Amino acid sequence: MKIKSIYVIAGFALASAAPALAQSSDAAYCQALAGKYQHYLSGTGSGKTVDEDNSAAAQIAIDRCKAGDYSGIPVLERELRNWKLELPSRG
Repeated sequence: MKIKSIYVIAGFALASAAPALAQSSDAAYCQALAGKYQHYLSGTGSGKTVDEDNSAAAQIAIDRCKAGDYSGIPVLERELRNWKLELPSRG
């Protein structure tokens, strides 16, 4: 009985750690996307012009990343792909 309890507790500990690891990975990926977008497309002399609608959507996605909301990842991925820029590695 004691060993079974240890396995159950260990299982719960691992299960609760998995979302934290995924969230950490999403945070790093979101920041990498935002950094690449800002470097290449935010008007920092890259020579590329971004229309206002795309720029606004990307800025909202970047703001969400900074706030810990990673729902903006697909927006940033789409923006970078539209400009034929390679996405940063996810992991």
